[in-house]
Amino acid sequence: GAMWRSILLPGWGQARLNRKLTGALFITWEGVTLGMSMKATHELRYMRRTNSAGVSAKRKERQDWLVLLAFNHLFAAIEAYVSAHLFDFPQDLEIRAAPVPGGFGATVNVPFRFP
Repeated sequence: GAMWRSILLPGWGQARLNRKLTGALFITWEGVTLGMSMKATHELRYMRRTNSAGVSAKRKERQDWLVLLAFNHLFAAIEAYVSAHLFDFPQDLEIRAAPVPGGFGATVNVPFRFP
């Protein structure tokens, strides 16, 4: 459900999972990309009406903003999907750096609870 919410409105799925900062970042970026794509569209229409030079560059700019808008929906949906699956993951995982002769390494402690 969180994935579908975030496809419809990026950040909604994250907010439902109590990840309000992540949701706010997705919705903020949605506003920026939507506003900039609307601005570029408006400027492109004006440039076409006035037969200005640089129409192709403005068209590419508009396409770039639309692609960023689409990727925001995609990334928000993927992030919400992963967050929903990791929602009940234990909080007490620990990763520590471990010195190893001739290099470096890491240790990961994963607690298991048996009933």
